[in-house]
Amino acid sequence: MHDQLAKPSVAKPAAPVHSEPAHSEPGVPIIGRINWPGLRTLYVKEVRRFFKVQLQTVWAPAITTLLFLAIFTVALGRGNLTVLGVPFNSFLAPGLIVMAMMQNSFANTSSSILIGKVQGTIVDILMPPLSPGELLVSFVAGAVTRAWLVGLAVWGAMVLWPGVSVAIHNPLAVVFYGTMGAVMLGLLGVITGLWADKFDHAAAVTNFVVQPLSLLSGTFYSIDRLAGVWNTASHFNPFFYVIDGFRSGFIGIHDGPVIGGAIALALINTALWTLCYWALRTGWRTRQ
Repeated sequence: MHDQLAKPSVAKPAAPVHSEPAHSEPGVPIIGRINWPGLRTLYVKEVRRFFKVQLQTVWAPAITTLLFLAIFTVALGRGNLTVLGVPFNSFLAPGLIVMAMMQNSFANTSSSILIGKVQGTIVDILMPPLSPGELLVSFVAGAVTRAWLVGLAVWGAMVLWPGVSVAIHNPLAVVFYGTMGAVMLGLLGVITGLWADKFDHAAAVTNFVVQPLSLLSGTFYSIDRLAGVWNTASHFNPFFYVIDGFRSGFIGIHDGPVIGGAIALALINTALWTLCYWALRTGWRTRQ
């Protein structure tokens, strides 16, 4: 037998690797009905924007709110003063918490949009494939996040405050009214940021609309002590329903109608949402 010579092995060419195309087929959308990556990216951007300066955006409002509590505690909180059957300090604390939440929700959306307009970076938000609804959700979600961070910071400090009880009686009421108030002021901030051309305009809305409605909403008193037209006018103040409902989650007592307040806030937020959606869709005061 003759030994056969071994033939050198020849490498077979590798089978071509078929990779997925970088783009979809014609007629097949890459982005679904909701642009979740874009919505999430804008929300994270909004949160990082205020969190990078958290000393100014979170802790400073918390300190200011605690100063209000300290002043009223020293001035009126000593003795046997009660409001709605609870000590004045415990009556005051929840209203201060949600008032700080609402004011910071407004500041977050109004400053974000106005800074973008002044610096010319608003185009970076309007050009990506984000619908008006997705823009609005991201802006308001960032404002609500800041509001709850401020609220938790203030609540945590008040837990340690002597003579003040911030024990939660109804968590659902606290979450509902706190979120509804933050959404309402976040939407108002969107309208203000779109309307304003300079920081003086936004400051005017803060000084002549937000702060007066906050201070005259029953934060520091019960509206039962008001008579005549002032008592009636308080029921037309949407801030009253937020503060009264939020406070009831702590002390278990309402100063106004429960169901009526919730319905009023839902209608107001729906109207503000519709107005903001229209403004973003039409490019009102942003596409001149």
